[in-house]
Amino acid sequence: MSSRTRLEDLASIAGVSIATVSRALNNSPAVNDETKRRVWKIAREHNYHFRPSMPALLSGASATIAVVIPTPTARQSRVSDPFFQELIGGIAEAARSSDCDLLISHLAPESQDDLDSLMTANRADGVIFFGQTLLHERFNRLAETENRFIVWGAELPGQKYCSVGSDNIRGGTRAVSHLLNLGRRRIAFLGDMAAPEVQQRYQGYVEAHRRAGMEVDPALAVPAQFEISFAEAAVDSLLGRSLAFDGIFAAGDLIALGAIRSLLKANRKVPEDVAVVGYDNIQLSAYTRPSLTTVSQDMGQAGRLMVSKLLSAGETGTLRSERLPTELIVRESCSLV
Repeated sequence: MSSRTRLEDLASIAGVSIATVSRALNNSPAVNDETKRRVWKIAREHNYHFRPSMPALLSGASATIAVVIPTPTARQSRVSDPFFQELIGGIAEAARSSDCDLLISHLAPESQDDLDSLMTANRADGVIFFGQTLLHERFNRLAETENRFIVWGAELPGQKYCSVGSDNIRGGTRAVSHLLNLGRRRIAFLGDMAAPEVQQRYQGYVEAHRRAGMEVDPALAVPAQFEISFAEAAVDSLLGRSLAFDGIFAAGDLIALGAIRSLLKANRKVPEDVAVVGYDNIQLSAYTRPSLTTVSQDMGQAGRLMVSKLLSAGETGTLRSERLPTELIVRESCSLV
C-alpha cells in the first residue's frame, strides 16, 4: 500500500471495525492488548501516516520518553557531539532505572504548527527537547496547552515552560575568577552568542571581571562554534590580530580543545603562556595533553531530574525549571606559572 493508508484499509486488513482501529491507535482501554498489538503492527507495516511510538503498556515499559534533537544551530546539537552523547547517556540510565523506553527523534519543528503537531502525534509520556535557540517563544505558546515536555537549556526571561540546565552564569564566573586569581589579566572569551547558554556564560565572564575591578576588552570576545576546527580557526584569527592575551575561557570543551591546538601550533605554551578553561567536562577533557581545566555539569543528575519530572507531570500539573550546580575541575591547562 502507499504511505496514504487509511483507517478503512487498516480495518479491512485486521478484520475489525474502523472504530476498533481508531480506539486501538489511541490506546483505548476498550480494546484488548492483543488486538492493539495487531493493529499497531499492521499500521507500521503499511506506513500508516499517524505512527507515534508504541504505547508503553504494549512494549512492556512503564512509560516512554522521547528525546528530540533538532537541526543543528548555535550549539551544533548533533548526536556526535560528545556533550550530547553524555547527556543522552544520563537520560538513558535514568529511563532504564525507571523502566522507561527511550526514543531518539531527529524531527526539526520549524514553526508553531510543527511543534504542536509533534506533540499531538507523539504518544510518548514525555518529550525532552535539546536546545531552545529558535524555539523559545514557540515553547512558551506550547506550554499554554501542554506540560509533557522539558527543554534542556537556559532559563530565560518570561519563560513559561520547564527547562533544566546548569547555572551558566555562576559556572562562567567561577571559571574566569580562577583565571584572574592565577594572575591572568587578558582573558579571551570564545563562544557563539546565538546560544542562550553561551550568553549566560559570557555574563559570568563579565561578572568575574567586575568583581575583580577590571574592565572587559570587547576585542577579546571571539565567536566560535562548538567544534574543534571552528575554534582552532577562531584562535588563529585572534593570534593573527596580534592581540595580547594570557588566558582563554571557552564556552565548551570542544572549543577549548580547538583553542589549545591553535596555541600549540603557534608555539604558545599551555598553560605557561596562555591558561585555558573549558565548560562541560566531557570525558575526553581529562585525557588530552595538557588535560583540560573545565566546568563540570552532572549529566547523571540532569538525566534523573528530567525523567522524574516528566513521569510526575500528570500528578503535579506544572513543571518547575531548575538549575544544576556546577563544579570547577582544575587540571593541567591552568597553573600558577
